[in-house]
Amino acid sequence: MLMTDVIVKKREGEKLSAEEIKFVVDGYTKGEIPDYQMSALLMAILLRGMDREETLELTMAMRDSGETLDLSAIKGVKADKHSTGGVGDKTSLILCPMVAAQGVKIAKMSGRGLGHTGGTIDKLESFPGFNTGISEEKFIENVNSFGIAIAGQTADLDPADKKMYALRDVTGTVPSIPLIVSSIMSKKLAAGADVIVLDVKSGSGSFMKTADDARELAENLTAVGKLAGKKTVAVITDMEPLGNAVGNALEVKEAIEVLHGEKKGELLELCLTLGACILTEAGIAENDAAARKMLEKGIEDGSALEKLAELVEGQEGDRRAVFDTSLLPMAPVQLETVCDRTGYVKHICADEVGLVSMHLGGGRATKESVIDLSVGLILKKKVGDAVTAGESLGTIHAQSVEAAKKAAEMLNACYTIVPDPVEKPAFIKGIVR
Repeated sequence: MLMTDVIVKKREGEKLSAEEIKFVVDGYTKGEIPDYQMSALLMAILLRGMDREETLELTMAMRDSGETLDLSAIKGVKADKHSTGGVGDKTSLILCPMVAAQGVKIAKMSGRGLGHTGGTIDKLESFPGFNTGISEEKFIENVNSFGIAIAGQTADLDPADKKMYALRDVTGTVPSIPLIVSSIMSKKLAAGADVIVLDVKSGSGSFMKTADDARELAENLTAVGKLAGKKTVAVITDMEPLGNAVGNALEVKEAIEVLHGEKKGELLELCLTLGACILTEAGIAENDAAARKMLEKGIEDGSALEKLAELVEGQEGDRRAVFDTSLLPMAPVQLETVCDRTGYVKHICADEVGLVSMHLGGGRATKESVIDLSVGLILKKKVGDAVTAGESLGTIHAQSVEAAKKAAEMLNACYTIVPDPVEKPAFIKGIVR
């Protein structure tokens, strides 16, 4: 079999066989197929597409390119969650303890952030001593003991995706639904969960710019999950800064506030919606309404917050920080971003807000960059809110006054403010099962 033949076949819009797809994935993972040939095929896929059978075969070949996680030693239903992106996305820190408190096992492999802000793993390291590099044996032991563990993804899990995504990122082939689906689902399938829930973002700053595109992605993700034998649900949500905090330790603090029952809004609503899908698919609840009541009770009685403490303690972190957030990293400088206009917030550019945090040191420009866990910002105005000149749009948390002033200027520019009232768009745009 020749790579050139496979490239030409897809260039002409023909369907690739399972054997051809496996040949490509195996060859590229092993270094036998060069980047320039793989780039040509990725562009052909972007332009010509793949049907669901091809997408499934690509997903499974990528999953099988390395080790897969065997969770058979864990008793009960195992669940996993994935988001297609988002600034201020601390959902896993809230959702996973909420669900685990209701008896569903959370065995989650997460990554570090590259770009705007840290990933879930970076955020968890805000807890003093927290160890994200636990062994597979310890990972399984913790899930059996506490019902929850979140660890860093190993280099041996889905190596094909790591190589292919890095190449897509520099060849203009990221926004392809078959390639997005195979990238997401190969990792989720390799991680071994029974139930997979997906948060699919829609709008400016996300892969899918329109609600229709997001629904198409959601339908493809759930279809591939079902074909692979997994219970899979996708929730389509609006792409805007999620909650109010952006920055690692600040997001951890906000997550704790939600689990403590102190904070409502779209962040809690998202976690209740995703959590209800998990409990229903896992057979723990009869329907979403019953599942929501269970999750809300877990917040009220403190069991969800206690589950976060068990997660932290089980991975060598200081559980006291769950109940006393002053033990989390804190930046020495706080500065308000003063608005110079009066009106209503029409839009907040999520990508640009992420860059504010990155400017402060809260994200990575390269894989080698060191994240400052203490810095970031707290948004005080969201879409639809009224604002008066002189009011604060947000609080900057920085290491220096100079960095804070620059960040305040950048944050001001992220806001579009108009004279007339603005209707806030629906945050949750649909659920695809």
